[in-house]
Formats: sequence, structure tokens, C-alpha cells
Amino acid sequence: MELSYVSLLSAFVVAVSLSLHFLFFKNKPTAGAPPGRTGWPVVGESLEFLSTGWKGHPEKFIFDRIARYSSTVFRTHLLGERAAVFCGAAGNKFLFSNENKLVRAWWPASVDKVFPSSSQSSSSQEEAIKMRRMLPNFFKPEALQRYVGLMDHIAQRHFADGWEGEKEVVVFPLTKNYTFWLACRLFVSVEDPNHVDKFAAPFSELASGLISIPVDLPGTPFNKAIKASNFIRKELVAIIKQRKVDLAEGKASPTQDILSHMLLTSDETGKFMHELDIADKILGLLIGGHDTASSACAFVVKYLAELPEIYQGVYKEQMEIANSKKEGELLNWEDIQKMKYSWNVACEVLRLAPPLQGAFREALSDFMYNGFTIPKGWKIYWSANSTHINPDCFPEPKKFDPSRFEGTGPAPYTFVPFGGGPRMCPGKEYARLEILVFMHHLVRRFRWEKIIPHEKIVVNPMPIPAKGLPVRLYPHKA
Repeated sequence: MELSYVSLLSAFVVAVSLSLHFLFFKNKPTAGAPPGRTGWPVVGESLEFLSTGWKGHPEKFIFDRIARYSSTVFRTHLLGERAAVFCGAAGNKFLFSNENKLVRAWWPASVDKVFPSSSQSSSSQEEAIKMRRMLPNFFKPEALQRYVGLMDHIAQRHFADGWEGEKEVVVFPLTKNYTFWLACRLFVSVEDPNHVDKFAAPFSELASGLISIPVDLPGTPFNKAIKASNFIRKELVAIIKQRKVDLAEGKASPTQDILSHMLLTSDETGKFMHELDIADKILGLLIGGHDTASSACAFVVKYLAELPEIYQGVYKEQMEIANSKKEGELLNWEDIQKMKYSWNVACEVLRLAPPLQGAFREALSDFMYNGFTIPKGWKIYWSANSTHINPDCFPEPKKFDPSRFEGTGPAPYTFVPFGGGPRMCPGKEYARLEILVFMHHLVRRFRWEKIIPHEKIVVNPMPIPAKGLPVRLYPHKA
């Protein structure tokens, strides 16, 4: 976190002094609401909610309040909004099952400011609904099958450029490069590494400030995210303009990527999307399509370094696949389906270090949950950690055990790294492919050891090794 605590506290004090008289009444508890507290005016409990992640223990905010108030639901005040936190599998089931009935997706105000729609009448919720309707069947397994070879090709180039010949590497920047390169290629057909690198730093700042305290002052994560968003949007508009020309001249294919599809698909009224609308949606896809997977790939490296017996199981499986291939033959869909143990390992990584810590909903009307009233307009947060590291859901929850995912796997609504219900991440299968292709090339080439044995993990808003996870590489002998 680049912003110092002094700066955060200064911004907090200013906000309190300006708004104390206005929001004191707003923070009073609602009759029949769940137990809990709303914290300070304006900021509520946002600083504690965010700082537990910065300190490497995001689950602490949740479990401290579960112990103090309720194991099912408690009241708080986050990111400028009254909120209820639903806990456990029952809470997940209730929210996922009542999507667009009692609750709907909600994003903090910071998201609308970082991703302003070119249509002033549209909210981020409306834009997200449009996006899900108009997206092609790009993320379905049958559509993704044709991209496995392309992913394999980019992975080979990635490892050749960034890993091979190196004695030591810093893993997290490399995994970000890998997943971002894939997203750029598959979404907008940008493959030139120099062009991809141009986007990398702004995307990092955008992701860090997206879910943050919305203080738009120079140097704050929120301010940096807005600037980064504006820069990337301009770059994307230039790509979109060129693609229009290429499509008109037959130099680009109508089916080559999501960008072509968006340019050539009209809505129900026959209108085509504006360039800025397309840029906004591609921007969101690029964020969702690479940032979470880069965190997952980095933690695969971390856990395989710490657990040699797990590494050996992955290595054995991946070498059997590699040895079945002809010289120069790319991975295919059938190869991916053979990576069962590797995916169990990846799932256990996603359980212990979920890239998606949780998500918000908004109450569409007053409703009752576990005897408490949730008023209309309240924001509701569900936390992956409330089940992922809950011993009632996963015995010995801190133990790394891929066998949890054998057979029928975990109980419903307990393993939620991709969310659930109608709002489940549409890129789940895409993420599975890029993680498994990464694992295939990683273990085929190297063993490795961590250079910092007990490196701190920070969550901002995804889990990140504080020093980027430096490792020492030991290439396999040919």
C-alpha cells in the first residue's frame, strides 16, 4: 500500500470534521437490525475492514465480529454505506438464491467514479446487466476449447522471456504479466509485449484503488485509480478506432475476439455501442480477466514451494501429459481435462488465498433474515473467508489438502472463489485454463524455493506477497 497511514488518517480526520453533524443521526442503529456497530461517522468501520487486509489477515474483521455479535449476520458501516455482513454457507445460499429477488449486485461509489459510463443515465449495475446479455458465448467451455493452443503458445513465450536463464525471479510481477498478456490477446488481439507492457503499471494502480476509501486527493489510491482508468480508456479507444478500420478493410476477423463482437453486435433497438461504452466494458473485462488469476498463479508458486509432496504430485501429472505430446505439439482441450490433481491443488490455493475476498449486494426491499430486519437500500457483504477457513465447512481449515476436492468436493455454498448463483463469475472456466496452462509450464521447467521464507501477505484488494514472492529457480535437467 503506497499511501501512508498518516495520509489515510489525515483524510479521515478531515472527513469527520466536515460531516460529523450530518451523519451522526445516520449511524444510529435501525430497530430490529442485526447486532453490531457502525463505527465512526463517514468512514464507519472501513479503515479496520481495509487495514486487516493490508496487515495480511482479512478474515480478522469477519471472525472478530462473528465471535462478538453473531455467527450468521452482523451490522457494520463500510465504504460510506450501512451494511450487513452475511456469514457462512447459509448466508451465501440465501444471497445467491435471491439474486434480483431480494438483493441485487452493488458496487461502492468508487467503482462508478473509476468506471464512469459514457451514458449518464446508466449505473454500474445496469451496465453490468447489459454486459452479461451481450457477451458472446466466449467464456463457455465449448467456446474456450479453441483457445487452449493459443494460451499454450503465449505461456511458452512468457516463460522463455521472463523465467528461463534466470537464477532468481520475483513471481508476482511475472504472473501479472502472463495473465495480462493472455487477456490482451484474447480480448483485443494485442500480443506485442511492448504494447502489453504499456498498460501494465496503470492497470496495477487501477486495481489497487478500485475498492478503496473514495478520497480523491493527489497521491491517494482512489485518485491514482481514476487517472489510470482515464489513461487506459484513451488507449483502448485508439485500438477500437483502428479495429473499425481493419474490419471495414477485411484485415480483422468478426470472430477473432470480444472486441470485434462488440463492434458488430447491435442491441434490441438496432443501435451499436459507442466507442467509449466499448472501452469501458473492455476495461472491466481486462481487470476481471487477469488480476484475480495473477494472484492465484502466484499463490500456486508459493504453496508448491512450501509443499514438496504436493509439487511432486503436480509434476508427475503434468509430465505424463508432456510425454504424450509430439515435439512442438501444443496443449489441447483433452490435455486440460487430464489435469485433475493439478486443478484440485489450484482449488485448494483458491480456498486458502481467494482472489475474490467477497462481494456486495443491495437490499431491494425490507426482508427478514435469521430473525433480523434488513432494510431496503442496505448493503450486504458476503465473505469467502467466512466459509473457506471455517472448521465447520473445512476441517483443519489452515491445512493444505487437495483431497477436499475429490469426488463430489466441498458442500454446496462453502467453496465460493468465483461467487455463486446468477452472479457467478462468467470467467471461471477461462481462469481454470490459464491457471492450469501456467502450472503445466512451470513444473515442467523448474523446481524452486522461496527466498523469503515467511513473506508477509497483504490484501489490497486481492492477496499479494508483500515483496512479490522472490524465488530461486532450479531448472530440470534435460
